[in-house]
Amino acid sequence: MKLGVSKLSSAVRLALSLGAVIAVGATSTAFAQDTGTQSQDTTSQADAQKAQTLQTVVVTGSHIRRVDLETSNPVVTIDAAAIKATGKLTMGDVLQSLPVVTGGNTNPAVNNAGGTGASSVGLRGLGAQRTLVLVNGKRVIAGVSGFVDVNSIPAAMIERVEVLTDGASSVYGSDAIGGVVNFILKKDYQGAEVSVNYGESDHNDGVSTGASFTFGQTSDKGSIVAGIDYNKYDSILAANRKFSQNAVSLYGTKSTPVTSSIGGSTFIAHPRVQVPDGIAAAIGCPKGLVVPNAGASGQSPTASDYHCFTNADKYNYATVNLIQTPQERTSLFVNGTYNVSDHVTAYMDAFHNKTSAAFQLAPALYGTAYGAMISKDSYYNPFGVDFVPGGNDYRARLVSAGNRSANNATSTDQVHAGVRGDFTIFDQAWNWDAGMSYGHYSQQTITRGLPNTATLNADLGPSHLDAATGKVVCDSGAAGCTPFNPFNLFDPNSIAALQAAAVPAISNTFRIQKIYSVDVNGGLFNLPAGTVQLAAGADYRKEYNNTTVDPLLLIDPVSLNCTLGSQCASSLSGGYNSKEVYAEAFVPILSNLPGVQSLNVTIGDRYSKFNLYGSNNSKKFAVEYRPINDLLLRATVSDVFRAPTVLDTFAAAASDAPKLSNDPCNGTTTAGNPACVGVPTDGSFTNKDVASGQQIKGVLAGSQYSGLPIGPERGKSFDWGFVYSPSYIPGLSASVDMWKIYLNDTVTTIGAQTVLNLCYAGETKYCPLISRFPTGNVNAGQINSITEPTGNLGRTDASGVDLSLRYKLPQFPFGNFTIGVDGTYLSRWDQQTAPGTTANAVYNDAGHFMPFGSSQAAACPSGGGVCLFPRWRAQGFLNWNLGNWDASWRMRYIGRFQNGSKSPSQDTFPGGVCYYEGKPQGNHCNATGIVLKYGATIYNDVSIGYNIEPLNTRVDFGVNNVADKQPPFLYANNTLNANTDPTDFDLIGRYYWARVTVKF
Repeated sequence: MKLGVSKLSSAVRLALSLGAVIAVGATSTAFAQDTGTQSQDTTSQADAQKAQTLQTVVVTGSHIRRVDLETSNPVVTIDAAAIKATGKLTMGDVLQSLPVVTGGNTNPAVNNAGGTGASSVGLRGLGAQRTLVLVNGKRVIAGVSGFVDVNSIPAAMIERVEVLTDGASSVYGSDAIGGVVNFILKKDYQGAEVSVNYGESDHNDGVSTGASFTFGQTSDKGSIVAGIDYNKYDSILAANRKFSQNAVSLYGTKSTPVTSSIGGSTFIAHPRVQVPDGIAAAIGCPKGLVVPNAGASGQSPTASDYHCFTNADKYNYATVNLIQTPQERTSLFVNGTYNVSDHVTAYMDAFHNKTSAAFQLAPALYGTAYGAMISKDSYYNPFGVDFVPGGNDYRARLVSAGNRSANNATSTDQVHAGVRGDFTIFDQAWNWDAGMSYGHYSQQTITRGLPNTATLNADLGPSHLDAATGKVVCDSGAAGCTPFNPFNLFDPNSIAALQAAAVPAISNTFRIQKIYSVDVNGGLFNLPAGTVQLAAGADYRKEYNNTTVDPLLLIDPVSLNCTLGSQCASSLSGGYNSKEVYAEAFVPILSNLPGVQSLNVTIGDRYSKFNLYGSNNSKKFAVEYRPINDLLLRATVSDVFRAPTVLDTFAAAASDAPKLSNDPCNGTTTAGNPACVGVPTDGSFTNKDVASGQQIKGVLAGSQYSGLPIGPERGKSFDWGFVYSPSYIPGLSASVDMWKIYLNDTVTTIGAQTVLNLCYAGETKYCPLISRFPTGNVNAGQINSITEPTGNLGRTDASGVDLSLRYKLPQFPFGNFTIGVDGTYLSRWDQQTAPGTTANAVYNDAGHFMPFGSSQAAACPSGGGVCLFPRWRAQGFLNWNLGNWDASWRMRYIGRFQNGSKSPSQDTFPGGVCYYEGKPQGNHCNATGIVLKYGATIYNDVSIGYNIEPLNTRVDFGVNNVADKQPPFLYANNTLNANTDPTDFDLIGRYYWARVTVKF
């Protein structure tokens, strides 16, 4: 491959030059040691000979083969025993409890915008798209949302998981900004094992079942490990938990207490109708919003059939939502090697995962905002006006059509295969590896419960009563046209029409990833302190996406609606390729000197060239210093970057429902600002959606559709700290690592609020993305839609400290004990929404919850608009074993945080005192904006196990969330799943589980 050879050769020359310089310096230092030189040399030779008998390994974060497991790279390791002790059946549940995982991650508790069974892992709160997931050090194909579903990796095949909490773009390329999660598979396994699991909540729901079978065989010619893994989780209704059975909102003003009450949606079962002023006045409704009375026909535009809309009419959609989505997955896996010769080995690891999952939401919306049209000449329309998009408003919840739902069938296939070997040159050992990776991901989504808007609009067109038949018929006489009463949706004819119009839609997507790679690593030459080692290689990667959307869901480019209403999308097809070369050198500078047990440096460089996004160079410099055997000091600085995904670039229009916290055009008295086109300039304008906390019509789109350029995001990662294992306290080890990351030109969805602010501030390239109703329209100046593009905008600065402690206590007559704790302190997590512009806003998110609809959520790195950044996260454990018995206690700590920022521009809530069911929520609300302060949340899990040796059987039993800790209310005015954060808090409650494992 011609590309990038000069970059690779430059990196190699740099490593060789540095090694030569160090060789001279190190030789001089050695000669200066007159006393004891011979004994030190003898010791060094003995140590070297001893080291040669040890097996070298590649630790996540480097391509260099080392004997030392503790290096300059901070790595958290979770072994198979620790995974089993949690009682969890999927890797997402295990990994999302780590303190370094924060900032909102998808999991099966997410219902709205979830329901795929997938779980993501985002380190440092930077989002899953900035965490690289590997299997045996090789990339894994990502899913439809751009992240790797870690639930698709069978837990039964995992030997351990290594989590690198440092930027690693120079080692692995794009995406490794927050760190790397590397799944190491079982190998050299002998025998067979069957495991069966069962779990159930204290509420007698959420049943989980699982089973796995693993077998392995090892011989002189190679090894094979294979098996099957199955698990299933039942759904849990939001109505089954008190905290989630109602949609909760905050209401009030700065001068009156804010009361937390049952909220809901303005799309209601008995429709909300915007009627002419004269009719509204006759009914006694000055705001013009009326609702049919229950049981009324709606044919009389008077107070006998209608009443004024109030908050009491809002629809509580929460009860039918899910706080655990149903999921069922089956995985097949194999990991094998074949020794072609003493120095050449063929290898392959592969897995296939099939997941079936679903979500369920409240019945569909039908309204003018989503393309509904009711003719003034409809027989059933008593108001004499058209209800059309941009005109008089009509909002209905189609309860009789049933709940909305989607069934997702997902398949993931991943194969890594190749040949590796070793050779010796100039008395230096070298290893090589040539391989390929193939990943295939596919998902079919069947959506149900959405109305065919075209059919309903035809039914609600001009119609009349046929005198001959006594039936209402369409004026058009079109076949299948069935008039019904849109103001009495519980009339039998209306129910029949709505059910007939609710048709399923089927969409399909698939992704393909192909990677070809070659790697070599080994010794270059010896220095007094050790061998200079080099790793180098080249990769070629190709990514391709294709999504075919059901015609019923295809978004119209003009109206931005679709036949099935509010969940519109677009098909896409696109891909990119990259060519990369890298080099990494390990240079031992000093060793076995007074005050210098060892001093090593690692340098690396990776050059990447993308056919769509240009090129990138990522460099790394790391140093590790042992003044004594007990203490390791380490530091790393590295470049990080991430290339846009296919979705970032090629995604066309898709429906969204964002909220605005403010409209800069409110009360304007001047004309000419392009953000305020159509807004009255008499100072009377108020954005109704902002005032009422309602969502607007948003359009998510990639860079090409939006007309904005896109490229890689770039930054730097810093990490420095120590590992201390005092020899005078055997079994004790402690580490502290301070870290800092900054990222420029972040690839992000630019939210509706940011788009509006940028246009208003003079960034005119964003103005075409805003559509307001024109002058003369009944809704003149109100937002019609805002396109939310994907592009490079913003900067992120994050820093903190990681702490870890392990202690294996001395053996006691009553058993062996091991204790440990891992914690992360988040000192800074800042976002700049638009650096270099007058619309730039800086959000200091450390210690905050970022709810959907708040300004802070405009660039929520999870992409889901819900991010929690507590200052402290921690995880602790206490393990005990005695003979065939063992037990463990595990603790998860989520530190205190606040919802709100004391700044009115950053909050969506008014001020006051906050109550729910007569009890104060949080402990402070100030006058300029609510600041709800939440205390720490602690979860405790326990388990006990017993080995029945005569039967080769092990039995485990455990209880998770022993105290049945409930999640906190996190108010975001109707827009949160279950009124809380399902990505961080336990929604299920106390949970019992058991496992039986038999070995053969």
